[in-house]
Amino acid sequence: MTKFPSKMRSDPGLAWTRIMSALIGVRAARLEVSSKCQLKCPLCPTGMGLNRKGTIGWGFLTADNFKKFLTLNPKVRWIELSNYGEMFLNPELAAILCIASQSSIQVSAWNGVNLNNATPDALETVVKYKLRGMTLSIDGASQETYSIYRVGGDFARVIENVRILNQFKKQYKTSFPFLRWQFVVFGHNEHELEKARKMAQELGVSFYPKMNWDLRYSPLRNLDKISENVGRDLRSSVKILQQRDKDNAYLCGQLWTMPQVNWDGKLLGCCVNIWGDYGNAFEKPLQLLLKSKRYAYAKAMLLGKKAPSTDVPCGHCHDFRRSAGI
Repeated sequence: MTKFPSKMRSDPGLAWTRIMSALIGVRAARLEVSSKCQLKCPLCPTGMGLNRKGTIGWGFLTADNFKKFLTLNPKVRWIELSNYGEMFLNPELAAILCIASQSSIQVSAWNGVNLNNATPDALETVVKYKLRGMTLSIDGASQETYSIYRVGGDFARVIENVRILNQFKKQYKTSFPFLRWQFVVFGHNEHELEKARKMAQELGVSFYPKMNWDLRYSPLRNLDKISENVGRDLRSSVKILQQRDKDNAYLCGQLWTMPQVNWDGKLLGCCVNIWGDYGNAFEKPLQLLLKSKRYAYAKAMLLGKKAPSTDVPCGHCHDFRRSAGI
């Protein structure tokens, strides 16, 4: 297994990242089902409209391209389907999940879904085809608070959809998909942390409070109370930054363990990249693309073996540039 610097290692507290790390190289991949999203989250490049005109674009993975990807990469056994958009907006989601099931491919949506526009049929589909797990992006415990960041979202609808999912899981007698409530902690929602945790418990969903990547937006207020609630020392900006980096520690490692592919086939490397690509995975096998000179340079650069360069997409990444002192 590739040995990463400490800042690039997966958080050992997240069982699913350990599973991903075990599926090195072309046995696991990330393939976004939809780059489209109906919400306008103020820190998200999709919500801000930046991705629509850039490398990510605005579209859906098709069932035909999914088949093409599987044919080119027969060793891939696990695929993460969510990234910059909302998975449930893709009209071919059921067909894609059916193909994955028939091909014995395990699929997940751990990166996150907002669950605002999921129809009962779509919710039944993810249970029927045993999507392995799904992160629910719910940053609040009321409509008033939730909608501050998840602009355009309907809190009551999201919670009802979680209940519908649970009903289908009971009907199909399955524990899949595992559900995780991700609560990005902001100054405007920190007072609802405990309420949200209790709601998650009542719904049978695990609870995961996460640090905001941009601490300038809605800064945290009561650090003592937040630290007590999340069980981690966040009583200073340094501690908060350390926790945020820990939350994001696995991202660079995706170039090795689970390379990100865009809905249109562009190889991005990791789920953060919006600055360029490393070839098209609907035209060439990942095994070949991962051996390209540019991709190899990016990996060496992340390991500190090559000089930082904006000739590769990773050279534009704010996380990399901060860690490299640029």
